[in-house]
Amino acid sequence: MKIIIVFGGISFEHEISIVSAIAMKDVIKDELIYLFLDKNRDFYHIPTNIIKSRLFSLGEYTKYNKVYLSKKSFFTKGVFSNKTIDFDVVLNLSHGGDGEDGILSSLFEFYDIPYLAPRVEACSISSNKFLTKAYALSLNVKTITYKYYNKNDEVIINQYPIIIKPLRLGSSIGVSIVKNKDELEYALDIAYEFDNNVIIEPFIKGIKEYNLAGCKIKDEFHFSIVEEPQKVDFLDFDKKYLDFSRTSTATKADISANLEEKLKSNFKILYNELFEGSIIRCDFFVVEDDVYLNEINSIPGSMANYLFDDFSSLFKNLASNLPKKKQIPITYEYVNKIQASKGK
Repeated sequence: MKIIIVFGGISFEHEISIVSAIAMKDVIKDELIYLFLDKNRDFYHIPTNIIKSRLFSLGEYTKYNKVYLSKKSFFTKGVFSNKTIDFDVVLNLSHGGDGEDGILSSLFEFYDIPYLAPRVEACSISSNKFLTKAYALSLNVKTITYKYYNKNDEVIINQYPIIIKPLRLGSSIGVSIVKNKDELEYALDIAYEFDNNVIIEPFIKGIKEYNLAGCKIKDEFHFSIVEEPQKVDFLDFDKKYLDFSRTSTATKADISANLEEKLKSNFKILYNELFEGSIIRCDFFVVEDDVYLNEINSIPGSMANYLFDDFSSLFKNLASNLPKKKQIPITYEYVNKIQASKGK
């Protein structure tokens, strides 16, 4: 199988995407073709054997061929003719904006390009923490109590500590724990540097957190192990950044069979039909044996490969069974009837 990995894009998580994409060389056993999306939204074909992070920080990626899209294909331009890139499927590994907000999914849909990632509707929901919570609650999946604010709102907090999160960012970028009123204004300033909207939740010290990844193939769910992240107040950007280059298998959480089943049950409800065609990771909180959704990672760091025993086989299986878009016939029957009634 020939797999195009699309990474980069206009996002605060642009650099994380580079690290995540490079890590796939140690994870996926099939042929990889790297397409980098730069800050101008131009695609470049980066040779797999020379890809390294310095190519992008130094701007050297521009030495390589620009790539263009056409119906069902990518191609490079030549002096005498264009050269089509041979591939089977695209893996969207652009974290944050462009990749997780639906822009790239829309592009692939428009050009009828097979891709492994959430479809447009799923991106719209999972990239926005407010919509994610509303989606979960509508399916009777619990979430931690929260308040939503925009930049012009007065923020009134009755009880501390709290945690402030930009609405549309992952990787703990712009996230702060606020312990008292004196810290509030500064934390809000940090969050508003990245987004005009924030979610504020109570910060529960020592809360149990568990991560579970998986996907659905032919109506059957395939799960990773359940991981319990390292025990710190919360995983800040620097700690999470390291996860994006992880390729070694994580340690399975020491939890009861009953709790593991609860986590999987909530995952199934959230995955539903909405996330078909993608491998996602759900991060859950557990309070007094009740499961609460923290967030849905629609394009998790390094595709959460470190949570699976055989990620490469799972990837290939899903890539061979992507959802097919319903074809809508365009017959002009209605227009023809109007013209016929007019005698034209």
